[in-house]
Formats: sequence, structure tokens, C-alpha cells
Amino acid sequence: MPEDNLRPAVAAPHGAIVPASRRLLASWQRSERYGVSPESIDPVWTGEVATDSLFFECGREVLTDLHTTLADEPVSLMLTDAEGLVLNRFSSNPVLLHALDAVHLAPGFAFSEREAGTTGLGLALADRVPSLVRAAEHYNASLCTYTCAAVPVLDPLSGRLEGSVNITTWSQQSHALLLALAQSAASSTAALMLARSHGRTPRPQPQGGVFRIQGSRMEQGQETLQAMSPAWRAAEAAAESALASGHAVAALGERGSGRATLLAQALRRARPRTRVLTVDVPAPTDVPAWLGLWVPEMTKTGTAVIIENAGTLPAWAVHEVHEAIAAGATSSPAHWAVTAERLDDIPAPIAALVGTMVDLPPLRERPGDIMPIARHAAREARLRDVAFTPAAEHALTAYEWPGNADELVHATRAAASRAETIDLQHLPPGVLSRPPARLTRLEALERDEIVRSLSRPGTTVAQAAAEIGISRATIYRRMARLGITMPNAPSPRDSGAQE
Repeated sequence: MPEDNLRPAVAAPHGAIVPASRRLLASWQRSERYGVSPESIDPVWTGEVATDSLFFECGREVLTDLHTTLADEPVSLMLTDAEGLVLNRFSSNPVLLHALDAVHLAPGFAFSEREAGTTGLGLALADRVPSLVRAAEHYNASLCTYTCAAVPVLDPLSGRLEGSVNITTWSQQSHALLLALAQSAASSTAALMLARSHGRTPRPQPQGGVFRIQGSRMEQGQETLQAMSPAWRAAEAAAESALASGHAVAALGERGSGRATLLAQALRRARPRTRVLTVDVPAPTDVPAWLGLWVPEMTKTGTAVIIENAGTLPAWAVHEVHEAIAAGATSSPAHWAVTAERLDDIPAPIAALVGTMVDLPPLRERPGDIMPIARHAAREARLRDVAFTPAAEHALTAYEWPGNADELVHATRAAASRAETIDLQHLPPGVLSRPPARLTRLEALERDEIVRSLSRPGTTVAQAAAEIGISRATIYRRMARLGITMPNAPSPRDSGAQE
């Protein structure tokens, strides 16, 4: 969230008069609720820190290089985990290091808002946006001699908050470039993490589907989702019962597993005449506009809201969402539900209002749901039934779908847009490959070429090898190395090929 254009001068908790933004005021209020002292600092000592994560490895390399270029500057570079625990610290200034030790801003100490009040790193982790806290803007008076810039680092594959890059200097030093340096270091850390993920596709930034309106009647084709697995039906029945009884529900599970769809169907059954809005949390900078679009709907009779991925809400927005839920409760009971990966991910004020939790297993543990979802997605793409060959069905149900139902829907819609009957050649190459390890980009290209050739109807392994320009024995070896399992393709032993 960008800083407010107007920063009114207010009294900080330790008495100083400072211009305060909306985010800063919210952070001060949270710090007060946490019981943080405005005068003395006493963060929690956790002992040894974990140094075996990809985030720590990449962040350490980036900060080591940056420290080399800033060796003569009075700055301290730090890496923290998602809970504010300081993992490492770089500085060549002994006076600054001694001063930081005095306030326990050192490896092994937890420095989140809960422990230290408003700081650059605490605010960056709470709101998930780059944050600069200057001098008297700190909640605690003992930190007012510093200026801190911090930027959150998200895992480029999962989107999960990994920690932050924090740069601290004396408050009298120029801070014009401090935040830019922290942003550069955080971006470099995420980029290095992606480079070491062996060619896997990064998760796109959340766009925050502002809301998707679900009608009071099931859409055409929606009945195809009734022939679902026992795990789905059990979770849906539990959600429906809770919502019918007036309880708010949290659907927990991996992203893309179908949590919001399950809640929407449960709401339709529990309250058939209710209009259901699903609101997916966007990037933190877009949250103010996003709130303005759906929060007014909460007070309308006959409207229910599903808040998706509530664990990514910036801390400052939690209060507004909580207030919206409370205001909506006056119009109708059970007017909201929420999704998250884990119960602990849901902000505490919202989690306290949840009456029932339902767990939805990932799609790889619900193979019975794969074809109902695929047929429904294909029908949505072509507005009529689409057939699947037995080989395509076998490939779809045998794949583990790491991206869950979202990945399946995307793959099936793309295939349905190219064919009336979906066969192997219409599916993504990755669906037909189960490599023993992550593939490099070159290996992925090699896999795609082999799968493209083999998936054409009637093509034998020998013909595919001849087209690619390699021997039959070589293509079998590469198929084994790349984890390519084509339905009905003979094995090397069956064909007599020599390994």
C-alpha cells in the first residue's frame, strides 16, 4: 500500500511528534495491543537459526555481494525469516554493530511487531510491502536513533512469504537510497531462488479477482461437479451443515485445490437464494481499491462473501475486513467464509470468528475428482460436451497435478479449445512426464519434443526416434531419464531395445 499523500503529525507512543501514515498508525496500534513497551526493547532470543533453506542460501549470497560494495558505509544488512527472526547480519562498522547489539538487533533474536513494535522489518512482514521506518516513527524509543528499510521476499514458486531483507543505518544518515537498495537485494534474492529451481515456472503475482458473482441457481454444466470423490462430498457436507446452522466456515488446503468452489457449492445448497461473491486477496498495493469494491456488499441482505487466501492479507487490512464481517452479521447469519492453506495462516481476529474448519485434500489425493473436473472445464470451454480418449483419461488420472485443480482446469480448457475429442497430443507435455528430479530448461525442451512426436496417433517409438534423429535405444534411454510414460507405448524390454 503506498504511503498516504497526507501524513498528519501525531504523537508517537514514546512522545515524539512525527508525521504518520495510515500504515504507521495501524502498526502503532497493533504494537500497543501486543503489549510492546514504548521505552525498552526486549525481543525474544530463539538460539540457533535455520540455515538450510534455499531462501537463506540465496539471501546470504546477495547480501555478501552487497556488503562488499558498501564496506565503508555505516549500514547493517540483515536477512530475517517470515516471523521476524534475524538470520544473519553484515556490517563493517564496529560502532553500529555495538549499538545494534545493545538493542538485540542481531542473529537469533525475533524482531517482529509482536516483539519489537513498529520497525522497518516488522512492518514489511506484516503488510508484505516494502517499508521504511525513520527515527521517531519507531514504536520503541530505544530504536529512534536508527532508520530501517525492509522488503519482503516471496518464494517465486509457491508465493509463500519467506522473510525479508533489512537495511539499517543511523537516523541522521541520508535514507534516500536505503529502500531502493533493499528492494534490489530482495529482488535479486527471489531471482536467484528461481534460477536454482531448475526451470520451474514462477507463480504469477496475485491479481486479486475482485469478485466473481455466483448466481442463485447452478450454472449450466454445474451438475457435473456432483459426481465427486468421497473426500470432496464429505468436506462439502460439513461446510453445508455449518453454514445452514449460521456458522462461518474456513476451507483449508493447498492453493488451487478447489476450496472456494467447494464453499460456493455449500452456500448454494445451504442458502439457495443467496448471491455469493468470491474475493481473492490481490497484491498488497491493490488491497485498498479491492476492499472498496466488495466491503460495501457485505451489509446487503442475501449476499455472502468467500474471502480467498486470507493468509496473504496485509496486517493493516485485517481490521477493515473484521469490521466488514461484523457489520454484515447484522443483515444475515453465516454470510461469509474463508480459505487458507492452514488455520494458522488466517489472521487471528478473523480466525476467532470461524465456527467450522473443513480440510480439502490436494487433487493428487482425490483421483476420483480428476475426470469430473476435466469434463466440466472442457464443457465450459466449448459450451458442449467434449469427449476424452481412454489414453487421455489414463494420462490425466495418473498425473499428480502439483498445481491442483487450477492446473487441471487450465490444461483441459486449452486442450478443449483445439479439439472436439481430447487425446494425448492435446495435453501439456508435462502431464506425460514424471521425471525423477526437476528438469533443466534444456531437458524440458527435449521432453516436449519427444512427447510431441510420440503423442500423434499411430506413431511408434521407432518412428518418433527417426523423426527426431536419434536411435530407438537412445529414445528409450531418454524417455526413462525424463520420466516419459506414454500410454500403450512398449517398454524397452518389450521392444527388445538394448539399454
